[in-house]
Amino acid sequence: MKVVLDRRDGLVAVFALAALTLGLFAPVTLNDGDTWWHVKVGEWILAHGQAPHLDLWSAGRAGQAWTAHEWLSEALMALAFRAAGWSGVVTICALGFGSAIWILGQTVARRLEGIALAIVLLLSMSLMTPSLLARPHMLALPLVALWSAELVRARDQGRMPSLWLAPLMTLWANLHGGWAFGLALAGPFGLEALFTAQPGKRVTIFLRWALFGLVCLAAAMVTPYGVEGILLPVRLLALKNLGGIGEWRPADFSQIEPLEVVLLTLVGFALTRPMKLAPAMTALLAILIHLSLSQGRHQMLLGMVAPMILCGPIAIALSGGGERPERHRMVAALSLVTAVVLLGLRLAVPLPRVDTQVSPISALAATPAEIRAEPVLNQYGFGGYLIWSDIKPFIDSRAELFKDEGLAQYGKLVDGDEATLDAVLSAQKIGWAIFAPEAKINAVFDRKPGWRRLYADKFAIVYVRQK
Repeated sequence: MKVVLDRRDGLVAVFALAALTLGLFAPVTLNDGDTWWHVKVGEWILAHGQAPHLDLWSAGRAGQAWTAHEWLSEALMALAFRAAGWSGVVTICALGFGSAIWILGQTVARRLEGIALAIVLLLSMSLMTPSLLARPHMLALPLVALWSAELVRARDQGRMPSLWLAPLMTLWANLHGGWAFGLALAGPFGLEALFTAQPGKRVTIFLRWALFGLVCLAAAMVTPYGVEGILLPVRLLALKNLGGIGEWRPADFSQIEPLEVVLLTLVGFALTRPMKLAPAMTALLAILIHLSLSQGRHQMLLGMVAPMILCGPIAIALSGGGERPERHRMVAALSLVTAVVLLGLRLAVPLPRVDTQVSPISALAATPAEIRAEPVLNQYGFGGYLIWSDIKPFIDSRAELFKDEGLAQYGKLVDGDEATLDAVLSAQKIGWAIFAPEAKINAVFDRKPGWRRLYADKFAIVYVRQK
C-alpha cells in the first residue's frame, strides 16, 4: 500500500512543482500589460492606505467612479515588488499557481492513481497554463481550488459545505472578481443535494443551502465597495464589445490548442467507458465547456473544476473508485524543500524587463519628455506600461471603466477608420501616438498631413504631431 501512496503523492508533487517552476521561470508570466498597472495601482493603495474609488490613471476617464475590485491583489503585488522587484511579483503569482495545482492534485488523488491521475492533471494544467500571467487571478486561484474541493468533499460525504467558505469568499471578493463564479458553482451542488435527498428532508436541505448561499453572498460584500463590488461582475459581462479583447475571445480551433485535446480526450473516454455523472454535475460540466468555448479566459475554470467532479466517475469506469488512504509525509517534506529551493533561486536573480508586445520600453525611452507630457493615443495593450510610466493613456485594459462606447471607438481606431481618428485627434488634442506595427491605424498616420514617425521597432511605432 505504501508504494501506491508514494505514487499518488509523488505524482501530485511533480505536477505542483512543475506548475511552480513554470510560474517562476517561464518568460510568459510577465507577458501581459495588465501587470504594469496592477503594481502601479497597488503602490497607490499602499501609499494612501485605502482602495481607490475614482479613476486616477486614464486621460479620458479621470475622476470617474471606478471599482478597483482587485485592490487586495494589487496591494500584495506592490508589496512583493517592493521586496524583490519583478522577481517578487512573479514569485507570489507562481506560488498561487503551484498551490492551486497541489490542492487540485490532492482532491483528484483521493479517487485516481497512476496513469489516470497523471493524464487528468496533465490535461488540467494544459488548460490553465495559457492563463499563467502575473495578474490577480493567479493569487485567487488557490481559493478557487479550496472552494471547489470543499464543495466536492461535502457532496461526497452527504453534508453541507463548511461555513469556513464564508471568510474564504470575503478574501476572494477582495482579490479578484471571479468570486461570482464560486457563488454560482454552489448552485449545481445544492441542486444535486436537493434531488438526491429523501422527500421528507428536501425542505430542510433547501433552507440550509439557501442560508449557505446568502451567508456567502453577504461575505462577498465585505469589501471597500459593498454592493458596487457585487454588481461589477454583472456589468462587466454585460459589455457587448468584450469579444474584441484577447482573453474574452471565443476558442479558435484553426490550430490545435489544449481545449480541443481535452474535449476530444473526454469524448473518447466517454465513448469507450461507461462513465455516469449526476444530472446537476452534467449540467455544470456543460456550462463550463460552453464558457470555455465562448471566452478563452474561462478555460482555467474548466481545468480546475472538471477534474474534481469527474475523478469519481472516471475511477468507477476504470473499476476503481476507492478512497485515498492517508498521505505519505516524506513526499510532502521533500516537495516543500524543493519548492523553497526554487523560490530562493527566483528571488536571488533579478528579473529585468525588456521590450515585448505589451512593453514598449525602447519606444517610450526614445520619445522626448516634452512629447510624453502631451495627450497620447495608444494601443490597448500598451496602456498598462504607460500607466506605469506615469503617462495617462487614451485607453487601457480596464474594460469596465471604458465601457462599450470606449471599446467600440478604439476598435474603429485601430482598424484605421480615418473619420473616427480625426474626431479623436481634435477632441482630445492628441500630441503623439504609439501603436503596434500590425495596427492598421499606422497606415493612416503615415499619410496624414502634420504627422511623422518618430520611432519604430518590431514592437511599437511612435508618431508625433508636427509643430
